[in-house]
Amino acid sequence: MIESPDRTPLSREFFDRPVLEVAPELLGCTLARHHDDGSIELRITEVEAYAGELDPGSHAFRGRTARNDVMFGPPGHAYVYFTYGMWHCLNVVCGPVGRAGGVLLRAGEVLVGAEHARKRRISARHDRELAKGPARLATALDVDRTLNGADFCADGHSPLTLLPGIAPGPDQVRNGPRTGVGGDGAHHPWRFWIDGDPTVSPYRAHTPRRRAT
Repeated sequence: MIESPDRTPLSREFFDRPVLEVAPELLGCTLARHHDDGSIELRITEVEAYAGELDPGSHAFRGRTARNDVMFGPPGHAYVYFTYGMWHCLNVVCGPVGRAGGVLLRAGEVLVGAEHARKRRISARHDRELAKGPARLATALDVDRTLNGADFCADGHSPLTLLPGIAPGPDQVRNGPRTGVGGDGAHHPWRFWIDGDPTVSPYRAHTPRRRAT
């Protein structure tokens, strides 16, 4: 894999656009996690777009809350949420201040610091599985709610940075329904991935939870 020589973080203006424009352009970009025990960098291979209050699949669909507050703030910041009582997931806020939108970073190929990621993902059988799925990605990078609001655009002053990368060709980008989203948002084709990349997670349709009787 040829890495981009540009180490300047993506600009605030890059993220201050409609989420459906930003999401596919994040494919191939580099996500860097700066940590005391060593940095990890991965090439983003799969993302999902969530259009805030216009999107039934978004955490911001019903308005602003303490949990999703950062989604309404400046673009280019991290929105980290805890799910199923076990896992964290990492998103980047997009669009103008006051209008919620975000891109879930679903999967990536670890380029730098795999030895650090392996310590956190001891169940991974191969390096291609280190960040294959949003919970695995967050675990491999040691992402939790303490990083909620981190600035991806800060140069050298943030635990998380998004950098330019090598964009896939247009014939390599695919899109389809988002994983695990039900209801009115189930069929939005807002999941984007690099076709044929082994780090992309498998698609799973939404499965309604059964209520105890």
